[in-house]
Amino acid sequence: MSFTRRYFLTALAAMPTAQAAEWSQFRGGSSGAIADNSQLPETWSASENIAWKTPIPGKGWSSPVVWDDQIFLNTNISTAGDEAPPGGFYSGGESLPIPTDEHRWTVYSIDFNSGKIRWATDVHRGVPKTPRHRKNTYASETPATDGERVYAHFGDLGTYCLDMNGKVLWSKPWPPVETHYGYGTASSSVVHEGRLYILNDNNEQSYLLALDKLSGKEIWRVDRDEPTTWSTPFVWENEQRTEIVTAGRNKVRSYDLDGKLLWEISGMSALSLPTPFAVDGLLYVTSGFHTTAERPVYAIRPGASGDITPAAGTSSNQYLAWSLPQGGPYHPTPVLYDGRFYVLFDRGFLTCHEARSGKEIYDKRRIDTAGDNFTASPWAYNGKLFCLDESGDTYVIQAGPDFKVLGKNSLNEMCMATPAIARDSLIIRTYAHLYRIAKSTA
Repeated sequence: MSFTRRYFLTALAAMPTAQAAEWSQFRGGSSGAIADNSQLPETWSASENIAWKTPIPGKGWSSPVVWDDQIFLNTNISTAGDEAPPGGFYSGGESLPIPTDEHRWTVYSIDFNSGKIRWATDVHRGVPKTPRHRKNTYASETPATDGERVYAHFGDLGTYCLDMNGKVLWSKPWPPVETHYGYGTASSSVVHEGRLYILNDNNEQSYLLALDKLSGKEIWRVDRDEPTTWSTPFVWENEQRTEIVTAGRNKVRSYDLDGKLLWEISGMSALSLPTPFAVDGLLYVTSGFHTTAERPVYAIRPGASGDITPAAGTSSNQYLAWSLPQGGPYHPTPVLYDGRFYVLFDRGFLTCHEARSGKEIYDKRRIDTAGDNFTASPWAYNGKLFCLDESGDTYVIQAGPDFKVLGKNSLNEMCMATPAIARDSLIIRTYAHLYRIAKSTA
């Protein structure tokens, strides 16, 4: 079936107990907040409520995606062997030198029920041509699937279309490009109807393009006046039209399905990572590099055109429902649940605002003074928020106007990938494993 964002939003409103069998792209189609379901796990550990645990070789922060009985993810395997996971995001060096050994860029299919590897397809072998941030990888982009094909995109290497049995149907190479301080790429591709959309903001020539998903043929390309960003584009199906929203370092820009610029807004952070998303008719875009004054949150109405940047001293206008000048996160994408907009900050703070008005419900609350940094995006169901830190601890937080930490679920492995949620299960990728977490039937 065609699993679009509109279906997700309709399902959330009409079928509060429905559970999807698909999680087809980064953060799924529901932006991380899904239909409540009493069968979803709320507590787990390295041994409790673990349906299975499968080793995944190599390095990769590609999030898992799910379709029927298959889970897909990307990884990158070095012939020199796996490295120990780095620690402390803000400590030590930033960019690593280019390796000299051969690497394999590999797409995995894992059986949903058993955790066994169905197939592993090497889409490329060679020595990397670009450096990476010490916590980035050569397989940080999340694949996308439409149920007939899997699209594995690696920003400075190539895009590969595979069938559901792992056969490569087409590929399109991309030249290596210079990125900010050699941090590398991470923006994932997005499949929508007959096209695959790819955003590549770099320090040479940034662009947004559309490929025919069946052939890989380039349909259109627009150049962008943007330095390196890592945000994934978002296809916004609103009541007026369908548009492609991009969160750049200079501006948020939206394009129609032919690549024509529709509207833009300035005032973004010096680095842009979170992914735009929409719920209940409003689009939410954020960025929040911690050393810059601009760390905005924008809530945008459909139908905008031209420059909708708010005038100095204002926080809204005809198309900007509300905004915060310094409310945006650095890495995690916010989550909207039950009418409230939650922002998780890297350093372990959480804020809450009314989603429709931007009114503050509570300001920064620290989750745990002894906790690690947070990179994965939060998710929500069953009246609870889930925030996964880099050491593998998931903090369970009461949703609603009162901040309260209810518990902590620990896997004791480094985590930076955002989980997938499908078929009564939570799928978490750690540095070395893939876990399916589900309530035990024993």
